[in-house]
Amino acid sequence: MIVVPLKEGENIEKALKKFKRKFEKTGIVKELRSRQAFEKPSVAKRKQTMRAIYVQHLQQVEE
Repeated sequence: MIVVPLKEGENIEKALKKFKRKFEKTGIVKELRSRQAFEKPSVAKRKQTMRAIYVQHLQQVEE
């Protein structure tokens, strides 16, 4: 549970901004999205290698 301490007379927008920042740092949304769209480990590994090949190719073209 996220707790945001408020000072006396603090603006609600400022408190909401603090809450959003703490919520982002927890990584809940990122984990939720990854759980919604499950992909097999073999597919994830294949994507990772394809991305590495692509990046390496871009670096070679740049040189």
